[in-house]
Amino acid sequence: MSRRSVRHGVLLALLVGPPALARDLPAMPPGVANAMAQGASPQAIAEYRRKLQEYQEARAAFEADAEAYWSAVAEKRRGRNAKRRSGETITLADYVLEQAPLYDGPKRPVDPQPSEAEPRPERKPLPVVADFLKAANDHFQFRPQRPANEMEFKRAYARAALAAGLTREQAIRVYAFETGGNGSHDMQSGLNPSRPGSRAISTAIGYNQLLTTNTLVLLAEQGHHILKSLNDRAAQLSGPQRQAMERKIAVVKRMVALSKSIPGNWSEHEKLGRTPQGWGVHALVLDIDVGPILQTHKLLTSVNFARAKGYTRPLTAAELEMMNLTGDSTGLDMVTMPPAMRERVPTANFFQRGGYERNPVAIRHNTVAKLLAITDQRMDVNSNLPGAKELAAAF
Repeated sequence: MSRRSVRHGVLLALLVGPPALARDLPAMPPGVANAMAQGASPQAIAEYRRKLQEYQEARAAFEADAEAYWSAVAEKRRGRNAKRRSGETITLADYVLEQAPLYDGPKRPVDPQPSEAEPRPERKPLPVVADFLKAANDHFQFRPQRPANEMEFKRAYARAALAAGLTREQAIRVYAFETGGNGSHDMQSGLNPSRPGSRAISTAIGYNQLLTTNTLVLLAEQGHHILKSLNDRAAQLSGPQRQAMERKIAVVKRMVALSKSIPGNWSEHEKLGRTPQGWGVHALVLDIDVGPILQTHKLLTSVNFARAKGYTRPLTAAELEMMNLTGDSTGLDMVTMPPAMRERVPTANFFQRGGYERNPVAIRHNTVAKLLAITDQRMDVNSNLPGAKELAAAF
């Protein structure tokens, strides 16, 4: 029996005693007493309290199991990082090989007459493209140069991808995965023009679905490369076109300075990304000159990270997507894993608990091999859709 199974059994033995009768239960809390006074039958209250106790016992057992599991995942991750720093080989023993526990016990019962609760504060809606555009105009007096049509943006994206050293396959298949194979340059996660009433679920926009935080971090880290690309392009222009490009470069310089003005970590850029100034910077993703460079740099940083760590084999699109989704260090952990290990190692090793439990894809395809396979499968299917075929033609 595994350590988890032993501990789980001991905990259940401690928690689950003889069936409790209603008369054996502790004094009723005020909410339940009020419910009875308002007309709920004693039988209904007793049944509710019995089910609540069952739920609490099952949940407590699960939480203890889950806490131990995710602590082991974090401990193994620290151990792998230390071994990599010292140049040691990573083996199966450096991963948690059991699958993550998932709660499958009874649901929390509904109080027959619950006491009045404080109303929850209303969640503010996420900013959308119109908000990014307004913020760019308000804070930077900037209006992104939008394409005349989607094909124009795709051609610009293809040029930027090839100039950055990405392969045609990487660019097309990542686009197919991130946008579902039909995305536009201003596509925002959760919003679907064909579905009235759809709502944004994040600030991610564009072919590579950059978040506001992604845009700010990229400008802080890659701003000099982006500005060099724009200056090189300006040198090839003349007259009004060159003047317009120089004005754009001046705006991008201000945005780069803002992105560099705060500590260089994700959480600080995330805070800035929640402000109208951060929204205004994010509007750069929509610009036909800057947007393609930003988005290809997001992928290029993963390619360069892998090379810097000694991984010289070209990344498949699915491997690149893993680094894009989970972060370079975590993604490279999966990418560098031998095929035989990929079949054994659960995907939970590469997530925090909250992210894993909200990710049905990682739960369903619960090994590295399965997760890469479903990513490849979706890329295959979506690459045959009109938007992806149009991007392929742009190359």
